[in-house]
Amino acid sequence: MSLTTGPAAPGTAVAKTRGSAGGRETRPGRRSFGRHNLHGWLFSTPFLVLFGAFMFFPIVATLLMSFTDFRARNVTRPLEAQFVGLDNYTGLFQDDKFLTALFNTGYFVLVGVPLTIVLGLLVAILLNHGIDRARTFFRVGFYAPVVSTIVAVAVVWRFVLDPSDGLIAGIASELGTEAPDFLGSESWAMPSLIAMAVWRNLGTVMVLFIAGLQAIPTEVREAARLDGAGAWQELRRVTVPLLRPTMLYATVITTIGYLNVFEEPFVMTQGGPSDATLTVSLDMYREGFNFFHMGYASAMAYVLFVVIMGITVLQLRLLRDNTR
Repeated sequence: MSLTTGPAAPGTAVAKTRGSAGGRETRPGRRSFGRHNLHGWLFSTPFLVLFGAFMFFPIVATLLMSFTDFRARNVTRPLEAQFVGLDNYTGLFQDDKFLTALFNTGYFVLVGVPLTIVLGLLVAILLNHGIDRARTFFRVGFYAPVVSTIVAVAVVWRFVLDPSDGLIAGIASELGTEAPDFLGSESWAMPSLIAMAVWRNLGTVMVLFIAGLQAIPTEVREAARLDGAGAWQELRRVTVPLLRPTMLYATVITTIGYLNVFEEPFVMTQGGPSDATLTVSLDMYREGFNFFHMGYASAMAYVLFVVIMGITVLQLRLLRDNTR
């Protein structure tokens, strides 16, 4: 009696595959995936070691130090530092010098960030549409301060702002007036540092906005012009709305940088005159490395961190809704 063989029942091939190797399911992909993961971790090990040694460990150490009276003597004997709880944090808001530094930093940010963003946008528009010749030369010229060292920048600005032999003093003398002592006056010192910071950071914002402008389709601009939009209406109705994602990014990174402002007052004024240019980062540096109040300085660092996080989240909430 002959047996006829029909088509295999559904799942027979799958059952045979799963039934191989003693009835156990074989999954060669899982072993390969695990091997790739191992290779990835091996290649990442040098970075993880360096990150842990120079970033993660110091962050955790400073957080612990902020709850102690850690001083220079505790560098070799860290376990002898006394736990003080929140005394460092409460003491900050009773410290007139820290409150002055906090106010000066806020002043620096509130004036410097809008100036940098607005001027960066205007320069980017001019370099992208208004200037046809030597465009690359002007772009490099505006970006040069970004890659210049603070010492070179300080030399240039000291020459410009010098009350006796500086550039502005010479122009004022020709006009029959006298230039103020920009870095020696409590009224002029902070505006002078803001002008220096805006000049130095303008190139970064300019490059971001040029990239954003070049991403705007030309058809959109042409459609706006066909509808009768002028230059101002095109800027307001087309350019600025389409640049909002770029503007969000530029505003956030500029604000973070200005909240951490240290180099300008450290090199130009040392926080003077009369603490008129003292910032939180400079005050933190003094407490930690001049007076060796390292626990107190660590508390300053984390207060500044919380302020930066809060302002960044607020900016993202306010500007992100307009970028969708």
